[in-house]
Amino acid sequence: MTEKMIVRQHMKITGQVQGVGFRYRARYAASGLGVTGWVKNKWDESVELEAQGTIDHLNQMLKIINQSPYIQISWIDRKEMPVEPHETGFHVR
Repeated sequence: MTEKMIVRQHMKITGQVQGVGFRYRARYAASGLGVTGWVKNKWDESVELEAQGTIDHLNQMLKIINQSPYIQISWIDRKEMPVEPHETGFHVR
């Protein structure tokens, strides 16, 4: 797989990820990198996220999110998803 190839991943992220600005930091990071998708809080205090872009950009987005002193990611469950070719923007749900 080439690093320029567009991928889409569904992620379930656990740790200290709610009430710490995670969703808005994710939107900021994604917008700066050209990543599309969405993020939302889950009832079990995890965060659900779907992101689409190059694998490099998805990894950079997670690195930017995790640089916050308030956010502590303890686990990310990542699954490949079909690319959505007409998606625009990154949204907080």
